[in-house]
Amino acid sequence: MAKRLWLLFAQAVTVILAGYFVLSTLKPNWVGGTSRVQSVTVSESSESSELSPGSYHEAVKKSMPAIVNVFSSKNDKSTSLPPKTNPHGPKSKPKQKPSPDNQEEWFNFFFGDPNGPNGINPEDEGPEFSTGSGVLVSKDGLILTNHHVIEGADKIEVALGDGRKTIAKLIGSDPDTDIAVLKIDLQDLPEPIVLGNLSNVRVGDIVLAIGNPFGVGQTVTSGIVSALGRDHLGINTFENFIQTDAAINPGNSGGGLVNTQGQLIGINTAIFSKSGGSMGIGFAIPVNLAKQVMESIVANGSVTRGWIGVEPRDISPEMIEAFKLSKETKGVLISGILKNGPAELGGVKPGDILKEVNDKPIDDVRGLLNVVASLTPGSNAKLLVDRKGQSIVLAVQIGKRPQAKEIRK
Repeated sequence: MAKRLWLLFAQAVTVILAGYFVLSTLKPNWVGGTSRVQSVTVSESSESSELSPGSYHEAVKKSMPAIVNVFSSKNDKSTSLPPKTNPHGPKSKPKQKPSPDNQEEWFNFFFGDPNGPNGINPEDEGPEFSTGSGVLVSKDGLILTNHHVIEGADKIEVALGDGRKTIAKLIGSDPDTDIAVLKIDLQDLPEPIVLGNLSNVRVGDIVLAIGNPFGVGQTVTSGIVSALGRDHLGINTFENFIQTDAAINPGNSGGGLVNTQGQLIGINTAIFSKSGGSMGIGFAIPVNLAKQVMESIVANGSVTRGWIGVEPRDISPEMIEAFKLSKETKGVLISGILKNGPAELGGVKPGDILKEVNDKPIDDVRGLLNVVASLTPGSNAKLLVDRKGQSIVLAVQIGKRPQAKEIRK
């Protein structure tokens, strides 16, 4: 009897526990329990939180209002497109160039065949338009851009980031460095960009390219400084480019290359490209050169450079062998001289090897060009030449370098 009662008790307890387990699982509120699903606390960022690591928003916020869009137009269709110039964007250094004298070849090279299904017929009525960018550098409305953006323009229009548009006046332009200076007259202009210091720019620094690529509107791309002091590219007469892999596309020309503090370190001007788009090799005119050219244009309407009137050639191994020179010979060969020019009047002769100008060694033609250009016209310069094995010192009065071409205003 006792065993039977114990068995009934055990079964009752088992049934009660099983029922409790089922209720606590499916209906915990019936037995005063709590849900197995616990509340989750999510931490949300507030509007006043700091920027995400790696953000360049502050640099963009400081510099972007000073970047403007530049639109130029010309009605004169007889003006041919100059070599190495893309009027709708950065200059490019193609692998193979069309004939410099063939306007049609240049047009097709940059824009495609006008007779194609989507081509543009250059004989159509209406003006030609160019789109580029510019940088506001002063409170009184001075804007830096590229010469090739506004070259030959009858009308130049500037659009600010706030949507306002106005006609710009061309103060002056320098084809040798591809720099142009514009001026606009508007009230409440944005804060001009702060000019950076080129001596603080290092290879590997993060940089931002700001402009109006393909006319889509203000755009920011990022990259690094790939190299400094790039020259011998055949893009400009005077070259000292900052190379960057920040994407620079048609329409970026004249826009700003800025550092992570939002300071201007260069004016975007050229790309190396086989397709016409960015391939990771872009070039910007350094801010110190752009500033120097701008100040000269504002003060004098143009840039004044020194000139001596010679045709120099780099010394090659073949020349060393032909002229029986030492293999360590440094300098440039004077292959020709302008009649009655500064060099001829100073006693320089064809066949001379020019080794120094004012005690500055000359290693190549580019070096000679830069040294002489920096001299003041009218001043005297001391030239050291090697003539048939003899070192001769000559005094030459520096002349004024002729303009590359007439600037239409």
